[in-house]
Amino acid sequence: MVVIDAIVRLLPGAIGAETGAADESFADGLLEYPQYTRPREFRGMSVPDILLSGNHAAIAKWRTEQRKVRTKERRPDLWERRDAEKDK
Repeated sequence: MVVIDAIVRLLPGAIGAETGAADESFADGLLEYPQYTRPREFRGMSVPDILLSGNHAAIAKWRTEQRKVRTKERRPDLWERRDAEKDK
């Protein structure tokens, strides 16, 4: 199933929007940002206020920062590779 999913995503229109997979994990060397859903609070965890603000620019900035933080914490090897590619 994983192989089928990976191949089908390469087909034009398979995901819907052309940029649908652009911010998924590994699309640009970063892990994906955290995902939240309802309710606003679940088992002591709350949705960050910025995501409820309606400010799309601020949300995009938050997501980018979260992707960087997650990658540094969980996959330092990817972060180092990304830094090395920037230096070239």
